[in-house]
Amino acid sequence: MTTQMCIREMRPDDWPSVCRIYLEGIASRNATFETEAPSWERWDANHHCFGRLIIEVNNQVAGWAALSAVSARQAYSGVAEVSVYVSSDARGNGFGKTLLSGLIEQSEKNDIWTLQASIFPENTASIELHRKFGFREVGRRERIAKLHNVWRDTVLFERRSMRVGLV
Repeated sequence: MTTQMCIREMRPDDWPSVCRIYLEGIASRNATFETEAPSWERWDANHHCFGRLIIEVNNQVAGWAALSAVSARQAYSGVAEVSVYVSSDARGNGFGKTLLSGLIEQSEKNDIWTLQASIFPENTASIELHRKFGFREVGRRERIAKLHNVWRDTVLFERRSMRVGLV
């Protein structure tokens, strides 16, 4: 059987699949501080209207990625946070690479000069993925927040565009 893969823009009707994959990340306790998925309306309001990607395999959503603003202040208009989630049954196939590559491309088309990611240190696969795309470790934020009443650290990564914001 031939595997058909495509990457495309996220649509509102993708939300049930996106939410399912997001809930897998929440359940892992190593992907996000969130403990429940938001409604589509809340998620939509908190993410840029560009840089919302879906990866489909055989017409099934296998992963998603999105960009969100780090601040409402104009000075930070070119800084965005990346989110990349791949379904647990689709990991290890390079889908995270495809999604992150697409996010970088979309960010630069939309004048984003810095991408950042806040990653749990235990999420070594995500750390490795971001390093492959030129993200550098900025620092470790110790006991930055609690998840299920346990203090957790995050490692902050950033990637500066080689095409946007050079002047």
